[in-house]
Amino acid sequence: MTGPIDDVVREILVRQLDAWGPAALHRSKRATFAQAYGGPPDGLPEAALRVFDEFTDLLRGRRLTAPVIAPSPDRAALDTVYQELDRPSGLDIHAVDGGVDTLPAVLSAASAAGAPLLAFLDAGSGPPPSAGTLAAVARGKPGELLLVLPAGVREHRAQLGAAGFPLVADVELVARDESARLVAFATGQGKSLDGFKDAMWAVDEYAGVRYRDPHDPEGHLLDIAERPHPGPLRRELLAHLAEVGRATVTELRRFAVTDTVYRAADANRVLTALLTAGQVTRDPPAGRLGGDVVIAPAG
Repeated sequence: MTGPIDDVVREILVRQLDAWGPAALHRSKRATFAQAYGGPPDGLPEAALRVFDEFTDLLRGRRLTAPVIAPSPDRAALDTVYQELDRPSGLDIHAVDGGVDTLPAVLSAASAAGAPLLAFLDAGSGPPPSAGTLAAVARGKPGELLLVLPAGVREHRAQLGAAGFPLVADVELVARDESARLVAFATGQGKSLDGFKDAMWAVDEYAGVRYRDPHDPEGHLLDIAERPHPGPLRRELLAHLAEVGRATVTELRRFAVTDTVYRAADANRVLTALLTAGQVTRDPPAGRLGGDVVIAPAG
């Protein structure tokens, strides 16, 4: 990975691993972090694996399996990373020749089912993963997936749901030259989905890369910032309320996380602004904007 979009993907993955690693190793005596690439990975596997330098103490008495699947994995580079990590006894790094759909066989060989599993699949320049590959990741306990696809893909949500992932969030990364890719995160854990959104908005800006909401019909580009511009979320919340009629604050917060690029906290800020502007109403009409407060379009 070499371009500015690749840099953003790398940082999202590293931040996701920072959160996933300790939680997985506290939860279970074994866990799997799998990477699979449809094309040359260009240093991303090594950058991801270096995160585990922070977790060497947690690896004592535990087993973390970390297969790297690529058409031509750089075994020398992976061995260098292993040496840099002081060869922790609980970490197994395996290089496997193959592509994204080689993953199910590798997970089966690693006995990954039934324990925490995070998979990173880069299909941004090749065919999308098969239904069997997605289902193999979902068999983790829990199974979570960070997926890179070409921009403009939309059927991935239905495929991920059918594979066993009830929660999905996605965002398109758009560079100055208008090249773009889609990053999706799939999980069964609401806390993990919130963590992905936090990681997504906390990354540094890279050479003009901006976010685009795949669900925004106007396709507005958003600067990467801790407090993103609220305009698209305002429109999407109003459109959603016009469709459903009324919804609780909790439901609207979850809608923001799963159906927009925004976070739950962003939904609270926008709902407060919409109430102040008189564009929506609330029931009860006064008090704290708690999760059970019902919001409806004004008029």
